[in-house]
Amino acid sequence: MTRAAAIARAEAYFDDGGFESDLARRIAIASTSQEETARPTLRRYLADEIAPSLEALGFSADILDNPEPGGPPFLLAKRDEPGTLTLLSYAHGDVVRGLDEGWRDGLSPWSMARRGDRLYGRGSADNKGQHSVNLGALAAVIAERGGLGFSMKMVFEMGEEVGSPGLRALAAGAPGARLGADLFIASDGPRLAPDRPTIFLGSRGGEPVELAVELREGAHHSGNWGGALANPATLLSAAIASIVDRRGTILVPELRPALPESVRRALAGLELSGGPGGPAVDAGWGEPGLTPAERVYGWNSFEVLALHAGTPENPVNAIPGSARAHCQLRFVAGTDADDIGPAIRRHLDRAGLPQVEVRARSGGRFAATRLDPDHPWVGWAKRSIERTTGAPPAVLPNLGGSLPNDVFADILGLPTIWVPHSYPGCSQHAPDEHLLAPVAREGLAIMAGLFWDLGEPGAGPRPP
Repeated sequence: MTRAAAIARAEAYFDDGGFESDLARRIAIASTSQEETARPTLRRYLADEIAPSLEALGFSADILDNPEPGGPPFLLAKRDEPGTLTLLSYAHGDVVRGLDEGWRDGLSPWSMARRGDRLYGRGSADNKGQHSVNLGALAAVIAERGGLGFSMKMVFEMGEEVGSPGLRALAAGAPGARLGADLFIASDGPRLAPDRPTIFLGSRGGEPVELAVELREGAHHSGNWGGALANPATLLSAAIASIVDRRGTILVPELRPALPESVRRALAGLELSGGPGGPAVDAGWGEPGLTPAERVYGWNSFEVLALHAGTPENPVNAIPGSARAHCQLRFVAGTDADDIGPAIRRHLDRAGLPQVEVRARSGGRFAATRLDPDHPWVGWAKRSIERTTGAPPAVLPNLGGSLPNDVFADILGLPTIWVPHSYPGCSQHAPDEHLLAPVAREGLAIMAGLFWDLGEPGAGPRPP
């Protein structure tokens, strides 16, 4: 009964084909939350796949209706081992649309296929493959030790891909009392690089911002009116150029965050990489004086997602009557999310651009969270992963993207640690989504080591 034996069990689960068999069965359930016709499969994934898998590990499992009318269901599971620390974990079983026609020949989103070191299928990376790794590691520890050595709770949602409807209400309401714990560990998102085990401690937020200039009905001939009529596209371009300069530097003071020293230390020496097929970092882009890792994981970015004026598909000699841009601020913890729109409005007024409207868009906001990289639980997790892999993991203060981590960090008040088992080039949300077999196998070892260490007497920084 040893740590090494538990890790060996987890690796054997992969080597003997058990992991691929379980993942293939889960991928075959087309649990897309973006299509109304697929709603029955959301509950079926929980009832037919996840609940039996957890019950086989000694968990009780209850499927709950969403507190928001029409929202997808949740599953709450619990395994009690009295007198011990309690861990909370999270996963989502919903996926995005299959986009069946876009997959390469011989591949299907709903049928797992292995090609070399890649395990293809919708959800292989996001998130079925990742929670399959964690379930496999739990099974290995329970089989070796005869128990976990700690109590554990899990929450599965089926609406992460549509904004996690009802998750915050669930945590804040009566069922949320069932989620009380001492620590949160879960898996989603990508590693820093395929060969670099990673932990991240929160997520960047996202705020949609629409800029619009509406001056008149219809367009007017540019020869007859050029030089006499204000051009909405020109005003919109000037507005964007006043918010962010030609190298992507944010010019609105209120949208420029602080960069704590603990974050700088955590990101020191880390290189941003998309892996094979991923984009290369653009030299000279972003906030001066910061590394690419600091710009993505420790700073804010203002991005223009779409622009429209006139008829781009068929330009004519006419001054458009209106123009609009769909933008987004990706922001880190410490940014006042409620002041993003008002700050841009004040900035445009100072710049002499009152014609440019700043419109709030309902939905689409993601909260920013970050556990301090110097938190004792972070050091504990780093030591566990280094003991398993022989090298220290990359520690990201937050994911560059967004997750509902505010539910666990802000509503439930837990220290949050995410251990991802994917990589940036996984084609998440696109055709040919895949999980890398070596990353999955190493993930099983890492999680078995973490769960084993958590169950050791006196292990980890216990709360007062």
